[in-house]
Amino acid sequence: MIENFLITSRETLEASLVIGIILAYLQRTDKESYKKTVWMGVAFGLGLSVLTAILFNVFAGGFEGRAEALFEGVTMLIGVALLTTMILWMMRQRRIAEHIHSKVDTHLAKDAIFSHLGLFFLAMIAVLREGVETVIFLNAVRYSSGLSLIGGLLGVAVAIGLGWLFFYESRKINLKKLFTFSSVLLILFAAGLVAHGVHELEEAKVLDPLISPLYSINGVVNENSVLGSFLKGLFGYNGNPSLLEALSYWVYLGAVGVMWKRASTA
Repeated sequence: MIENFLITSRETLEASLVIGIILAYLQRTDKESYKKTVWMGVAFGLGLSVLTAILFNVFAGGFEGRAEALFEGVTMLIGVALLTTMILWMMRQRRIAEHIHSKVDTHLAKDAIFSHLGLFFLAMIAVLREGVETVIFLNAVRYSSGLSLIGGLLGVAVAIGLGWLFFYESRKINLKKLFTFSSVLLILFAAGLVAHGVHELEEAKVLDPLISPLYSINGVVNENSVLGSFLKGLFGYNGNPSLLEALSYWVYLGAVGVMWKRASTA
């Protein structure tokens, strides 16, 4: 549930921030006639995101056996790549508002028709990008620990609430601290996803586990226990990993930790 909450809240917050900045800027510059265009872009972005989810599930449902393990492993690793890129990108966005204002100004400087089209696509792509990433992330979570509708919907609701507070209640939310905290959790979650993706590719006979298992501590914390399930879902806990799984987990953590630190101090 927690991993579903983290993903949907983070993705929804990013989209709501972009749309909120655009709408606030249009209101501040007396361009409120363009708001309807922005909301149309949001609606189309949501619709295309739902279509992506349907197509993804139809496509994924046709695999069995080794092909299924291969597909799940690749999906998890693609999710990790997107998740990592998103974390590092957000850590660099210290001036996200100014960046979006510049884009809006560029579109508003054009003829009326092109201004509407530009803002429509700006809003649509902002929502669609987060929607597609959410589909991939949640499918990766489904393969590793299962989906939680409550966790996902709660994440969306909290993110919308935070976005509203940030823009309409004198910027009470410290986004830097919020993104730093969620980034640390998501990096740990992504590391577990890497190890689980490697495990699936081992099952598909694509990768050699080298030593399997490397060790076993299921007698101490079993994966099927309450604590074990929590740790597995959020941090990718595995009580009996192979050598390759353990290496992939710690190499990812080390590499992304260094990149994240550089991005946050740049």
